[in-house]
Amino acid sequence: MRFDVVTLFPDFFTSPLASGLLGKALTKQIAQVHLVNPRDFATDKHRRVDDEPYGGGVGMLMKPEPIFAAVESLPILPRREVILMTPQGQPLNQPLLVELATGYDQIVIICGHYEGVDERVLHLVTKEVSLGDFVLTCGEIPALALINGVVRLRPGTVGKVESLKSESFEAGLLDYPQWTRPAEFRGWQVPEILLSGNHQVIDQWRKDQQIHRTRERRPDLYDKWVKQTENLPSSHPTRDRDTGEARL
Repeated sequence: MRFDVVTLFPDFFTSPLASGLLGKALTKQIAQVHLVNPRDFATDKHRRVDDEPYGGGVGMLMKPEPIFAAVESLPILPRREVILMTPQGQPLNQPLLVELATGYDQIVIICGHYEGVDERVLHLVTKEVSLGDFVLTCGEIPALALINGVVRLRPGTVGKVESLKSESFEAGLLDYPQWTRPAEFRGWQVPEILLSGNHQVIDQWRKDQQIHRTRERRPDLYDKWVKQTENLPSSHPTRDRDTGEARL
């Protein structure tokens, strides 16, 4: 998989792309990240990439010409998505990461800055994506989150593939609580059920904990999950909306 990031600040990515599992994945060529600076495509002597918005207003907008030239300088792979990181985009969530990780060979990411980009840049874009309902100083932070989330889903990045199937959001629920050694720390004990060795009982307990935690912390996700399970075929067990317990 190839990532092309259109960014005014290539140095922003230097350390994160060399760190942890992401750095190892890039070293193993599981994915490639190429950084392109639109300022290199500015044609005036001051290499300007921004200007005042028509109609007045505060702040500056990124000009369309350098962004178009930067994107058009890139190779085009068969399955390609051009993403603009913007608060106006669809939320970045796990299903979207899975879609990007499995459905595309190339992801071009345009990082906005200042007050955003000229509206005509959207003619380049196939998808607008937002990290959340808040505003950041630049698009590099959400771009890095997207790259991280996609690359970790690519085969070979995570050692134990099973761990990807049991984490938060993969089943529409938050993850279950976990403990490690020591069994007692400052008076806090690991739940006895996890020490029982009965993996069938432990698995069911963990599933119940996922349901309980999601219902308490993210009722929006819980309601969505309940609706999904209620639409399953009648041969599949669903969950009681109030208790979370299985019903047939």
